[in-house]
Amino acid sequence: MQISKIAIAICCLAGAASARTAFAASLSKADQRFMIMAAKSDMTEAHEGQMAEQRARRNEIKTFAKTLVQDHTESYERLTELAAKTGVAIPKGIDTANNRAIEHLARVTGRRFDRQFVRDEIRAHRHAIALFKQEAKRGENAAVKAYAANMTPILEKHLHLVEECAKPAKGA
Repeated sequence: MQISKIAIAICCLAGAASARTAFAASLSKADQRFMIMAAKSDMTEAHEGQMAEQRARRNEIKTFAKTLVQDHTESYERLTELAAKTGVAIPKGIDTANNRAIEHLARVTGRRFDRQFVRDEIRAHRHAIALFKQEAKRGENAAVKAYAANMTPILEKHLHLVEECAKPAKGA
């Protein structure tokens, strides 16, 4: 009797695991790549934002950095939930030592840090907006498309904020 209960439990677990794998397999490779890219981007943006909160000289950059950390942390949490539902394995961490943008930011200080951070964020957000819009329009999975569509206005807000930071500081 006990063996049959164990066998049933194993079958249920195996069925759930294979259903998850089957669902992930049903996601297009492009949708899977998008989710992995979005996860890496969220982690990188949150990390760089934390760096800027500590190292930026200008208050408006520190304020932007705080928004960046909060929004990309929330985005990663939503993406983690989506990954669990779809069975896609997204990265759980970033290799900061081998991330060129992070590595470069770590070497600069003062006004150079502010300028480099702002330049990097403008470039990264323009690129991300294009990718998220493309996924929202052409993605195959409705949930992944919805995630991309919901994040696009947030990324556009970030771009607007960082472009304001790119303007000369008042009183400078």
